[in-house]
Amino acid sequence: MKITYDPRTDTLSVVFRENVPVAESDEDKPGVILDYDQDGNLVSLEILDASKRVTEARRVEFQTAE
Repeated sequence: MKITYDPRTDTLSVVFRENVPVAESDEDKPGVILDYDQDGNLVSLEILDASKRVTEARRVEFQTAE
């Protein structure tokens, strides 16, 4: 998984599966774009105007459940 924030465009991207072609994109909610592969699996998501929608868009915290 890869998470990037571009302050120039204020866009937060989360890629769940790299090097998988996107077959379809859907803006499920305004400013939230979901990308799917040919089998309908979620590949990535993009959040536009991220600084208005996400707490501290420049900071990422990662946790796993035990």
